[in-house]
Amino acid sequence: MIFIVTGFSVYILVRDIKDLMTSLQGENIKVAQSRTQIQHLAHHDSLTNLPNRLYGETLFNLSLSECEEHGQSLALLFIDLDNFKPINDALVHAAGDQLLKLLTQQLTEILSPKQYLIRFGGDEFLVIAPINPESDALTPLADSLIGQCASVFDIFQNQVRVSASLGTASAPKDGTDFKQLCRKADIAMYKAKQDGRNTYHHYDESLDKASENKFKMLQLLRPALSEQQFELHYQPIVDLKSGNINTLEALLRWPQPDGSMIPPDLFIPLAESSGLINELGSWVVRQATQFCAQLRQQGHADIRMAVNLSVMQFKDGQLQHTIESALYEAGLPPDALELELTESLLIDETEQIQKQLASLSKLGITIAIDDFGTGYSNLGYLRNFNASKLKIDRSFISPLVFSEHDESLVGAIINMAASLGLKTVAEGIEDEETLQKLLLLGCNIGQGYFWTKPLPENALMEFLKSRNT
Repeated sequence: MIFIVTGFSVYILVRDIKDLMTSLQGENIKVAQSRTQIQHLAHHDSLTNLPNRLYGETLFNLSLSECEEHGQSLALLFIDLDNFKPINDALVHAAGDQLLKLLTQQLTEILSPKQYLIRFGGDEFLVIAPINPESDALTPLADSLIGQCASVFDIFQNQVRVSASLGTASAPKDGTDFKQLCRKADIAMYKAKQDGRNTYHHYDESLDKASENKFKMLQLLRPALSEQQFELHYQPIVDLKSGNINTLEALLRWPQPDGSMIPPDLFIPLAESSGLINELGSWVVRQATQFCAQLRQQGHADIRMAVNLSVMQFKDGQLQHTIESALYEAGLPPDALELELTESLLIDETEQIQKQLASLSKLGITIAIDDFGTGYSNLGYLRNFNASKLKIDRSFISPLVFSEHDESLVGAIINMAASLGLKTVAEGIEDEETLQKLLLLGCNIGQGYFWTKPLPENALMEFLKSRNT
């Protein structure tokens, strides 16, 4: 009996140990699977299942070692979608996610086994591709990637089309550090955006120099604003028939200690991107309205002031308050102020901008469309923005006297503007012949060096005095 009981106990113990071992093996498999899954999630994007930025660096280093062994270059192609945000805004974020998945499939299909597509973040992708340094394989690859991004995608019963800007950098030519090469490819990508988007640009050192210069300028921008280093120059806007000056355009200038000027097209985009444009724009409105009030007190009773606006000044909804405060402080009526807007501004978030412009227009402030012809050139949408003037860009005015094509185009703009009840202002008039041509075409108003370049306050007052004597 003792042997029987002992044997049965041993049998039960062995069976339990076997069950325990089987259970432990199952748990080990589950742990290994979980570890593999966690490692995969740590190295891959959850939406597209592409390698993420962290794993991309590992793939880059592995590919670079292999390229060095075979005497190849390793290219980084930085892709940024141009029109992704409007899709999310119009069709909800699920549509944007679906677009990224479909785009991932299309881009993956055109890549060879040793070329890697990486989800860098948001709507940004990175391609790592070995390249034979003696061939021009990088250009067709960039063309192919841009072509795939520009495809039509069917998303939630909508046909959606985007485009992409692409920048490239390569190792070892541009360096061998992953983060530095990504930065250089990113700089090249932004150059592609500046070139009109839906294109690519290869990195070169001049881009880095330009980026460095922008950074230095940005470091100087805030102190310049707090120390009031900026100043306004004013250019007369002239009635072409009577020769009377009815409006002055306030133009922002940034003088330097050596007597030079930093062009507005360099520092204003930096002010916009750095969040300083509202403060800078508010300063411009206050200075311009105060100078206008000063001129009125000196006998120029009907003089008006035109001020340019940036789209960023509409973002926080405080523009009307800023303008009303400036008019009140200067003691000016609203009809003494004209706001100049570029065409592209009217296309961006039109409902929000339209509402603010309608409120400003009700006060008596007039609206002018600046640089017409350089953007969308759609007269139809102007009706929605209470515009009263259309400023024809100088690029159409300068060649007017020797180009029949430009003459026909300017004439068409003037006639269409008149049909909408808009007055036309010709920018960049520099000689009598151009002036006479514009009068024949029916243009109402003009400005340019024919009368004077933009002048600082004292010089402008002397100019106005000389015309009255």
